[in-house]
Amino acid sequence: MNTANITGRTIGFLKNWTLPISIISGILLYLIYDSMPFLSPAGPCLKKTIDILQPMLLFVMLFLSFCRIEPRDLRPRKWHVWLLLIQSAGFMLAAVAMVYLPDFHWKVLIEGAMLCLICPTATAAAVVTGKLGGDISGLTAYTIIINLAAAILVPVFIPFVHPSDGMSFFTAFSMILAKVFPLLIAPCLLAFLVRYLLPGLHSWLLRFPDLAFYLWGISLMLAIAMTTRSIVHSTVPAIYQAGLAIVSLACCAMQFWAGKKIGRKYGASITAGQALGQKNTVFAIWMGYTFMTPVSSIAGGFYCIWHNIFNSYQLYRLRHRKQ
Repeated sequence: MNTANITGRTIGFLKNWTLPISIISGILLYLIYDSMPFLSPAGPCLKKTIDILQPMLLFVMLFLSFCRIEPRDLRPRKWHVWLLLIQSAGFMLAAVAMVYLPDFHWKVLIEGAMLCLICPTATAAAVVTGKLGGDISGLTAYTIIINLAAAILVPVFIPFVHPSDGMSFFTAFSMILAKVFPLLIAPCLLAFLVRYLLPGLHSWLLRFPDLAFYLWGISLMLAIAMTTRSIVHSTVPAIYQAGLAIVSLACCAMQFWAGKKIGRKYGASITAGQALGQKNTVFAIWMGYTFMTPVSSIAGGFYCIWHNIFNSYQLYRLRHRKQ
Protein backbone atom coordinates (compact mmCIF):
# COMPACT_ATOMS: atom_id res chain seq x y z
CA MET A 1 0.00 0.00 0.00
CA ASN A 2 1.53 3.34 -1.05
CA THR A 3 1.79 6.49 1.00
CA ALA A 4 -1.11 8.20 -0.83
CA ASN A 5 -3.48 5.34 0.04
CA ILE A 6 -2.40 5.35 3.69
CA THR A 7 -2.86 9.13 3.88
CA GLY A 8 -6.27 8.90 2.20
CA ARG A 9 -7.46 6.19 4.57
CA THR A 10 -6.20 8.12 7.58
CA ILE A 11 -8.00 11.29 6.51
CA GLY A 12 -11.14 9.30 5.78
CA PHE A 13 -11.00 7.69 9.22
CA LEU A 14 -10.59 11.06 10.93
CA LYS A 15 -13.51 12.52 8.96
CA ASN A 16 -15.80 9.59 9.73
CA TRP A 17 -15.02 9.40 13.43
CA THR A 18 -14.41 13.05 14.33
CA LEU A 19 -16.67 13.15 17.40
CA PRO A 20 -15.59 9.84 19.01
CA ILE A 21 -11.95 10.80 18.42
CA SER A 22 -12.58 14.21 20.03
CA ILE A 23 -14.28 12.62 23.06
CA ILE A 24 -11.56 10.02 23.62
CA SER A 25 -8.77 12.55 22.95
CA GLY A 26 -10.23 15.03 25.44
CA ILE A 27 -10.40 12.37 28.18
CA LEU A 28 -6.92 11.00 27.48
CA LEU A 29 -5.28 14.42 27.20
CA TYR A 30 -6.48 15.47 30.62
CA LEU A 31 -5.68 12.11 32.25
CA ILE A 32 -2.16 12.21 30.79
CA TYR A 33 -1.69 15.79 31.99
CA ASP A 34 -3.04 14.90 35.45
CA SER A 35 -0.69 11.92 35.75
CA MET A 36 2.40 14.09 35.22
CA PRO A 37 2.91 16.30 38.31
CA PHE A 38 5.68 18.30 36.66
CA LEU A 39 3.07 19.75 34.27
CA SER A 40 0.90 21.16 37.08
CA PRO A 41 2.56 24.65 37.04
CA ALA A 42 1.28 25.03 33.47
CA GLY A 43 -2.31 24.36 34.62
CA PRO A 44 -3.47 27.98 35.12
CA CYS A 45 -1.97 29.05 31.80
CA LEU A 46 -3.58 26.11 29.96
CA LYS A 47 -6.97 26.82 31.52
CA LYS A 48 -6.76 30.50 30.58
CA THR A 49 -5.82 29.52 27.01
CA ILE A 50 -8.81 27.16 26.77
CA ASP A 51 -11.13 29.82 28.24
CA ILE A 52 -10.07 32.15 25.41
CA LEU A 53 -9.85 29.56 22.62
CA GLN A 54 -13.23 27.88 23.16
CA PRO A 55 -15.37 31.02 22.69
CA MET A 56 -13.32 31.92 19.61
CA LEU A 57 -13.90 28.47 18.07
CA LEU A 58 -17.62 28.66 18.88
CA PHE A 59 -17.89 32.12 17.35
CA VAL A 60 -16.18 31.09 14.11
CA MET A 61 -18.14 27.87 13.62
CA LEU A 62 -21.45 29.58 14.40
CA PHE A 63 -20.54 32.35 11.95
CA LEU A 64 -19.83 29.73 9.26
CA SER A 65 -23.11 27.94 10.01
CA PHE A 66 -25.13 31.16 9.96
CA CYS A 67 -23.63 32.04 6.57
CA ARG A 68 -25.72 29.16 5.20
CA ILE A 69 -28.99 30.55 6.63
CA GLU A 70 -31.39 32.88 4.84
CA PRO A 71 -32.50 35.54 7.37
CA ARG A 72 -36.14 35.17 6.29
CA ASP A 73 -36.01 31.50 7.33
CA LEU A 74 -35.55 32.42 11.00
CA ARG A 75 -39.26 32.18 11.74
CA PRO A 76 -41.06 30.21 14.50
CA ARG A 77 -42.20 26.68 13.64
CA LYS A 78 -45.13 24.78 15.16
CA TRP A 79 -42.83 22.24 16.77
CA HIS A 80 -41.07 25.07 18.62
CA VAL A 81 -44.17 25.45 20.82
CA TRP A 82 -44.16 21.80 21.90
CA LEU A 83 -40.45 21.75 22.67
CA LEU A 84 -40.70 24.98 24.63
CA LEU A 85 -43.62 23.50 26.59
CA ILE A 86 -41.64 20.35 27.45
CA GLN A 87 -38.61 22.26 28.70
CA SER A 88 -40.59 24.88 30.61
CA ALA A 89 -43.06 22.45 32.19
CA GLY A 90 -40.35 19.98 33.16
CA PHE A 91 -38.27 22.71 34.79
CA MET A 92 -41.24 24.21 36.66
CA LEU A 93 -42.48 20.83 37.93
CA ALA A 94 -39.00 20.02 39.25
CA ALA A 95 -38.87 23.44 40.94
CA VAL A 96 -42.24 22.81 42.61
CA ALA A 97 -40.98 19.40 43.81
CA MET A 98 -37.96 21.14 45.36
CA VAL A 99 -40.22 23.59 47.20
CA TYR A 100 -42.41 20.85 48.67
CA LEU A 101 -39.47 18.52 49.45
CA PRO A 102 -36.96 20.91 51.08
CA ASP A 103 -35.43 18.16 53.27
CA PHE A 104 -35.29 15.49 50.58
CA HIS A 105 -31.94 13.72 50.97
CA TRP A 106 -31.41 13.39 47.21
CA LYS A 107 -32.59 16.86 46.24
CA VAL A 108 -29.31 17.47 44.37
CA LEU A 109 -30.58 14.95 41.80
CA ILE A 110 -33.69 17.07 41.26
CA GLU A 111 -31.47 20.12 40.82
CA GLY A 112 -29.43 18.21 38.25
CA ALA A 113 -32.61 17.36 36.37
CA MET A 114 -33.68 21.02 36.46
CA LEU A 115 -30.38 22.02 34.84
CA CYS A 116 -30.69 19.36 32.14
CA LEU A 117 -34.28 20.32 31.35
CA ILE A 118 -34.08 24.12 31.15
CA CYS A 119 -30.60 24.25 29.63
CA PRO A 120 -30.86 25.94 26.19
CA THR A 121 -29.95 24.27 22.92
CA ALA A 122 -26.20 24.13 22.32
CA THR A 123 -24.93 26.97 20.18
CA ALA A 124 -22.98 24.34 18.24
CA ALA A 125 -26.09 22.22 17.61
CA ALA A 126 -26.49 23.92 14.24
CA VAL A 127 -23.21 22.35 13.11
CA VAL A 128 -24.26 18.78 13.96
CA THR A 129 -27.80 19.38 12.66
CA GLY A 130 -26.42 20.50 9.31
CA LYS A 131 -24.17 17.43 9.16
CA LEU A 132 -27.18 15.19 9.83
CA GLY A 133 -29.21 16.89 7.10
CA GLY A 134 -31.54 18.88 9.37
CA ASP A 135 -32.95 22.39 9.14
CA ILE A 136 -30.26 24.76 10.47
CA SER A 137 -32.51 27.82 10.33
CA GLY A 138 -35.31 26.12 12.28
CA LEU A 139 -32.87 25.00 14.95
CA THR A 140 -31.28 28.45 15.18
CA ALA A 141 -34.68 30.08 15.63
CA TYR A 142 -35.47 27.70 18.51
CA THR A 143 -32.05 28.29 20.06
CA ILE A 144 -32.86 32.00 20.30
CA ILE A 145 -36.34 31.28 21.71
CA ILE A 146 -35.19 28.86 24.42
CA ASN A 147 -32.37 31.17 25.51
CA LEU A 148 -34.92 33.92 26.08
CA ALA A 149 -37.22 31.50 27.90
CA ALA A 150 -34.40 30.30 30.17
CA ALA A 151 -33.41 33.90 30.91
CA ILE A 152 -36.96 34.50 32.18
CA LEU A 153 -37.81 31.18 33.88
CA VAL A 154 -34.57 30.72 35.82
CA PRO A 155 -34.74 34.09 37.65
CA VAL A 156 -38.46 33.53 38.39
CA PHE A 157 -38.24 30.02 39.88
CA ILE A 158 -34.71 29.68 41.29
CA PRO A 159 -35.37 32.09 44.22
CA PHE A 160 -38.02 29.65 45.48
CA VAL A 161 -35.53 26.78 45.34
CA HIS A 162 -32.38 28.62 46.43
CA PRO A 163 -33.18 32.02 48.01
CA SER A 164 -30.26 34.42 47.67
CA ASP A 165 -29.90 37.91 49.07
CA GLY A 166 -29.10 40.53 46.45
CA MET A 167 -30.06 38.33 43.49
CA SER A 168 -33.03 40.10 41.94
CA PHE A 169 -34.89 39.00 38.81
CA PHE A 170 -33.22 41.63 36.65
CA THR A 171 -29.77 40.81 38.01
CA ALA A 172 -30.14 37.12 37.17
CA PHE A 173 -31.82 37.94 33.84
CA SER A 174 -28.96 40.21 32.76
CA MET A 175 -26.35 37.68 33.93
CA ILE A 176 -27.87 34.95 31.77
CA LEU A 177 -28.20 37.18 28.71
CA ALA A 178 -24.61 38.35 29.09
CA LYS A 179 -23.48 34.72 29.29
CA VAL A 180 -25.25 33.26 26.26
CA PHE A 181 -26.09 35.99 23.78
CA PRO A 182 -22.65 37.29 22.71
CA LEU A 183 -21.91 33.86 21.21
CA LEU A 184 -25.36 33.55 19.66
CA ILE A 185 -26.46 36.91 18.28
CA ALA A 186 -23.09 38.44 17.32
CA PRO A 187 -22.01 35.69 14.85
CA CYS A 188 -25.54 35.68 13.41
CA LEU A 189 -25.50 39.43 12.74
CA LEU A 190 -21.98 39.25 11.31
CA ALA A 191 -22.99 36.43 8.95
CA PHE A 192 -25.95 38.44 7.67
CA LEU A 193 -23.78 41.54 7.16
CA VAL A 194 -21.28 39.50 5.15
CA ARG A 195 -24.11 37.98 3.10
CA TYR A 196 -25.42 41.40 1.97
CA LEU A 197 -22.31 43.61 2.07
CA LEU A 198 -19.59 41.16 0.96
CA PRO A 199 -21.28 38.63 -1.33
CA GLY A 200 -17.95 37.53 -2.81
CA LEU A 201 -16.57 36.61 0.61
CA HIS A 202 -19.87 34.96 1.48
CA SER A 203 -19.73 32.76 -1.63
CA TRP A 204 -16.14 31.82 -0.87
CA LEU A 205 -17.00 30.79 2.70
CA LEU A 206 -19.76 28.50 1.41
CA ARG A 207 -17.09 26.46 -0.39
CA PHE A 208 -16.06 24.94 2.96
CA PRO A 209 -19.22 23.22 4.20
CA ASP A 210 -17.44 20.88 6.66
CA LEU A 211 -15.06 23.39 8.23
CA ALA A 212 -17.48 24.29 11.04
CA PHE A 213 -17.87 20.61 11.92
CA TYR A 214 -14.12 20.06 12.28
CA LEU A 215 -13.79 23.20 14.39
CA TRP A 216 -16.54 21.71 16.55
CA GLY A 217 -14.41 18.58 16.89
CA ILE A 218 -11.55 20.66 18.35
CA SER A 219 -13.92 22.57 20.62
CA LEU A 220 -15.50 19.30 21.79
CA MET A 221 -12.09 17.86 22.67
CA LEU A 222 -11.38 20.89 24.88
CA ALA A 223 -14.85 20.71 26.46
CA ILE A 224 -14.46 17.01 27.26
CA ALA A 225 -11.01 17.65 28.75
CA MET A 226 -12.49 20.28 31.09
CA THR A 227 -15.43 17.98 31.92
CA THR A 228 -12.99 15.19 32.80
CA ARG A 229 -11.08 17.65 35.00
CA SER A 230 -14.22 18.61 36.95
CA ILE A 231 -15.24 14.96 37.48
CA VAL A 232 -11.76 13.73 38.44
CA HIS A 233 -11.21 16.48 41.01
CA SER A 234 -14.76 16.60 42.34
CA THR A 235 -15.09 16.14 46.10
CA VAL A 236 -18.67 14.96 45.68
CA PRO A 237 -19.24 11.43 47.05
CA ALA A 238 -19.27 8.76 44.34
CA ILE A 239 -22.90 7.85 45.10
CA TYR A 240 -24.03 11.38 44.21
CA GLN A 241 -21.88 11.47 41.09
CA ALA A 242 -23.40 8.17 39.97
CA GLY A 243 -26.89 9.49 40.68
CA LEU A 244 -26.27 12.67 38.68
CA ALA A 245 -24.82 10.60 35.83
CA ILE A 246 -27.99 8.48 35.72
CA VAL A 247 -30.29 11.52 35.98
CA SER A 248 -28.46 13.35 33.17
CA LEU A 249 -28.53 10.21 30.99
CA ALA A 250 -32.28 9.82 31.56
CA CYS A 251 -32.90 13.50 30.73
CA CYS A 252 -30.73 13.22 27.60
CA ALA A 253 -32.50 10.09 26.33
CA MET A 254 -35.96 11.48 27.10
CA GLN A 255 -35.34 14.81 25.38
CA PHE A 256 -33.84 13.32 22.23
CA TRP A 257 -36.75 10.84 22.05
CA ALA A 258 -39.42 13.50 22.67
CA GLY A 259 -37.85 15.94 20.21
CA LYS A 260 -37.65 13.36 17.45
CA LYS A 261 -41.19 12.11 18.10
CA ILE A 262 -42.67 15.63 18.00
CA GLY A 263 -40.53 16.69 15.05
CA ARG A 264 -41.60 13.64 13.03
CA LYS A 265 -45.16 15.02 12.90
CA TYR A 266 -43.85 18.18 11.25
CA GLY A 267 -41.19 16.63 9.01
CA ALA A 268 -38.41 17.86 11.32
CA SER A 269 -37.37 14.78 13.31
CA ILE A 270 -33.63 15.45 13.12
CA THR A 271 -33.91 19.17 13.81
CA ALA A 272 -36.34 18.91 16.73
CA GLY A 273 -34.36 16.05 18.24
CA GLN A 274 -31.16 18.12 18.21
CA ALA A 275 -32.98 21.24 19.42
CA LEU A 276 -34.30 19.46 22.50
CA GLY A 277 -31.52 16.95 23.11
CA GLN A 278 -28.23 18.74 22.37
CA LYS A 279 -27.55 21.18 25.20
CA ASN A 280 -25.29 24.10 25.99
CA THR A 281 -23.66 22.16 28.82
CA VAL A 282 -21.17 24.94 29.60
CA PHE A 283 -24.21 27.08 30.44
CA ALA A 284 -25.67 24.27 32.58
CA ILE A 285 -22.44 23.96 34.57
CA TRP A 286 -22.24 27.74 35.04
CA MET A 287 -25.89 27.91 36.13
CA GLY A 288 -25.32 25.15 38.69
CA TYR A 289 -22.42 27.06 40.24
CA THR A 290 -24.17 30.43 40.08
CA PHE A 291 -27.78 29.76 41.05
CA MET A 292 -27.91 26.27 42.60
CA THR A 293 -25.83 23.86 44.66
CA PRO A 294 -22.42 23.62 42.93
CA VAL A 295 -22.64 19.82 43.17
CA SER A 296 -25.54 19.86 40.71
CA SER A 297 -23.28 21.26 37.99
CA ILE A 298 -21.77 17.78 37.60
CA ALA A 299 -24.99 16.84 35.79
CA GLY A 300 -24.02 19.26 33.01
CA GLY A 301 -20.61 17.62 32.70
CA PHE A 302 -22.11 14.14 32.33
CA TYR A 303 -24.75 15.44 29.90
CA CYS A 304 -21.93 16.75 27.70
CA ILE A 305 -20.63 13.18 27.39
CA TRP A 306 -24.04 11.56 26.79
CA HIS A 307 -25.31 13.87 24.06
CA ASN A 308 -22.02 13.72 22.16
CA ILE A 309 -21.96 9.92 22.32
CA PHE A 310 -25.47 9.92 20.84
CA ASN A 311 -24.44 12.43 18.18
CA SER A 312 -21.56 10.14 17.25
CA TYR A 313 -24.00 7.24 16.93
CA GLN A 314 -26.33 9.29 14.73
CA LEU A 315 -23.49 10.27 12.41
CA TYR A 316 -22.38 6.61 12.24
CA ARG A 317 -25.90 5.52 11.26
CA LEU A 318 -26.10 8.26 8.62
CA ARG A 319 -22.79 7.23 7.14
CA HIS A 320 -23.82 3.54 7.21
CA ARG A 321 -27.07 4.31 5.34
CA LYS A 322 -25.20 6.27 2.68
CA GLN A 323 -22.78 3.39 2.16
